[in-house]
Amino acid sequence: MKPKDKKLAYQIYLYLAALFITSLVVSNLIFPKFFYWQPFGEVSFFGASLFEISVGILPYPITFLITDLISEIYGKRKANQVVTAGIFASFFSILIILVATKVPATADSAIDDATFLKVFGLSPLGVLASMLAYLSAQYIDVSLYHFWKKLTKGKMLWLRNNFSTFSSQFIDTFSVVCLLCVFGVFPWTKFWGLVISGFLFKILIAFLDTPLLYLFVYLIRKRFGLKIGEEINLDN
Repeated sequence: MKPKDKKLAYQIYLYLAALFITSLVVSNLIFPKFFYWQPFGEVSFFGASLFEISVGILPYPITFLITDLISEIYGKRKANQVVTAGIFASFFSILIILVATKVPATADSAIDDATFLKVFGLSPLGVLASMLAYLSAQYIDVSLYHFWKKLTKGKMLWLRNNFSTFSSQFIDTFSVVCLLCVFGVFPWTKFWGLVISGFLFKILIAFLDTPLLYLFVYLIRKRFGLKIGEEINLDN
């Protein structure tokens, strides 16, 4: 690969990593706000209202699309590097929030201490729960993606994209809701409603982002002249 092409490939990887980390950190910061997504009307499951969803779920599926794209173009190692960087960024955001909550607001501050604490006070717990679930879900997503990629010899992109995402998204959703209930952020009566709602929403997004994955993979392969299953090695 020419130096000019390798520089461009690295820049694309860098921007994808930035989008991944931003989506992950923001999803953890905004999670306390909920909305109703009810395309089929009001639905309940064992007394729990379905499709009551945290706004934190909106940017989160982007992280799985990006790891699949990086896995396809740059390989498993680079995908895992981005996942690890996301962990570091998320825990660093906890530290920043904790420090910010301890600093007293001035009398003429646009946001007082009580309001700030109400908005961001739960974020450290949200980030902690998300990261504990994230550790398993994202690494499983990358591993399953490459398992299916090897099994299909680089073909059937839709299969590895959706199958890896379905498994990892269920693990992530179940784990994070369970931990938030354990921490007392949500009552256990909402457990199954939040798990099923979150998982179904993520599955829908996974179906919808498959054409985007195909498009991005096609454009990058065409630009760099990659064959099916061929990856860009940024380390050499």
